Amino acid sequence: MPAARVEYIAPWWVVWLHSVPHLGLRLQRVDSTFSPGDETYQESLLFLGVLAAVGLGLNLLVLAVYLVCACCCRRDHTVQTKQPNSCCVTWTAVVAGLLCCAAVGVGFYGNSETNDGVHQLLYSLDNANHTFSGIDELVSGNTQKMKVDLEQHLARLNEIFAARGDYIQTLKFMQQMAGNVVNQLSGLPVWREVTMQLTELSHQTAYVEHYRWLSYLLLFILDLVICLVTCLGLARRSKCLLASMLCCGVLTLILSWASLAADTAAAVSASDFCMAPDIYILNNTRNQISSEVTRYYLHCSQSLSSPFQQSLTIFQRSLTTMQIQVVGLLQFAVPLFPTAEKDLLGIQILLNSSETSLHQLTAMLDCRGLHKDYLDALTGICYDGIEGLLFLGLFSILAALAFSTLTCAGPRAWKYFINRDRDYDDIDDDDPFNPQARRIAAHNPMRGQLHSFCSYSSGLGSQCSLQPPAQTISNAPVSEYMNQAILFGGNPRYENVPLIGRGSPPPTYSPSMRATYMSVADDHLRHYEFPS
Repeated sequence: MPAARVEYIAPWWVVWLHSVPHLGLRLQRVDSTFSPGDETYQESLLFLGVLAAVGLGLNLLVLAVYLVCACCCRRDHTVQTKQPNSCCVTWTAVVAGLLCCAAVGVGFYGNSETNDGVHQLLYSLDNANHTFSGIDELVSGNTQKMKVDLEQHLARLNEIFAARGDYIQTLKFMQQMAGNVVNQLSGLPVWREVTMQLTELSHQTAYVEHYRWLSYLLLFILDLVICLVTCLGLARRSKCLLASMLCCGVLTLILSWASLAADTAAAVSASDFCMAPDIYILNNTRNQISSEVTRYYLHCSQSLSSPFQQSLTIFQRSLTTMQIQVVGLLQFAVPLFPTAEKDLLGIQILLNSSETSLHQLTAMLDCRGLHKDYLDALTGICYDGIEGLLFLGLFSILAALAFSTLTCAGPRAWKYFINRDRDYDDIDDDDPFNPQARRIAAHNPMRGQLHSFCSYSSGLGSQCSLQPPAQTISNAPVSEYMNQAILFGGNPRYENVPLIGRGSPPPTYSPSMRATYMSVADDHLRHYEFPS
C-alpha cells in the first residue's frame, strides 16, 4: 500500500559537524562516511580527542606560567593597593561563579536533551522489534496451521471420503492450496536475526546512556560544590580551604576537557551517520534482508510497490478458494457422511483464523509503521541527541573557563591573605587594641596575664586583674610629664589625668617607642612605693 513519505532533512548542525575535516593520527585525510568498524575512521575520531588533550595541555601550561609569574613577582603592597587588589579578587570570584552556574545550567539542558533523544531512539527500536517479532510469529503460526493442523483434518477426511473420488479430488485441491500458502509464507523475510541485533543494540545503548547521564549529573554537582566552596574559602579567607579547592578545581578542569573530547567525538560520528543513514543501513543489512525490502521500509515512497504484495495476494486467494471448497463439502458431503462434519468445521475455523492473521500480517508488513519508527529514531539521534551533545560541549568549555579563572584568582587571594596577616604582625602582640592579640588572649589566657607596659605604669600588676588606684588631678610629678613630652614629640602634655597615671597606652606606637617607654617606666618604678 503506497503511502506519502515524511521527508527526513538533516539539521544544520549535522551538516556543519559532518564538514569538520576528518584527519588520521598521521594528519592524512580520512573519508567522512560513517563506518565505525574501519580503523582509519576510528583514528579520525581519536584525533579529535588528541586535539582536546592538546587544548588541556595548553590550558595547564598557561595556568602554570601565570602561577609562576604571580608567585615570583614581588610588589609593594601599600595601603592604597590593598583595596583594589581585594576588589579584583572579589570580582574575579564573582565572574567565575557566574560562569560556573551558567555552565551547569547549559549542561543540565544538554544532558536532558541527549537523554530524551536516546530514549526516543530506544522507544523506536522497541517498536520495530515488536513489529518484526509479530511478523515472525504470524508467519510461523500460519505455517504451522497449514502444515500440521490442516494436514491432520485432510488425512481424516481422506479416510472418510475414500469411496468418493470427487470428494478426494477436492481434498487434494485444498491440500495444493495449503501448499501454495506455505510457499508464499516461506518467501517472506525472517526477521529473527535482525531482531536479535536490534535487541542487543537497544540494551547496550540503554546501559551506556544510563551511566553517561549519571556521570554528567555527578560532574555538575562536583562543579557546583567546588565553585561554591572555593568562593566560601575566599569569603572566609581560609588558605587551607582555598588551596584544597583549587587542587580539586584543576581536577575538574581535566574532567571538563575530557568530557569535551568525548562529546566532540560522539557528535561528529553521530553527524556522519545522520548525514546519510540510508546508505549505512543498506550496507549493513545486505546479508540479512534483501536491498529491495530495506529500501521499501527506508523510503516508503509511492513510487515503490510492496515487495510482499504478490505473496499476500496469493495467500488471500488460496484461503478464499479453500473456504469455498469447505462450504461445498459441508453442503453436499455432510448429509452423506455425517462423521466428516467435525473435521470440515475444524478446517473452516482454521481458515477463518488464517484470514484474520493475514490481515494482521498485511498491516505489519506495510511500510508506514516501520518507516515512522525509523524517522522517530533519526529524530532522536540527529536532532535531540546531537543538539544535547553540542550543549554539553559548551558546558565543558564554560566550566574550563570558570575553573581557569578561579585558579588564576588563587595566587592573588593568597597574597592578599598573607599581606593581611603581615599587617597584623607589624603590631605588637601585647597591644590591647590589636584584634589578633585579643584572639590569642582568648585562646591562651596565661598569655593575657603577662605584664604590659600599661601595667608597669600603673604599678598594680596585670591590667586585666587589678583596677588602677584613684588618682588626683595633680599627684603625678612634673618629671613624669616631661618624660612623656620627650617620648611623644617634645611638647609637654599637661592633662588632668596623665597617660602614665591612668594606665592607658597611647593610641599608636612603634616597637622603638615601646622600648624607650619601658626604660623610662622602669626608672620610675624604682622610686615608686606600692601602697600597702
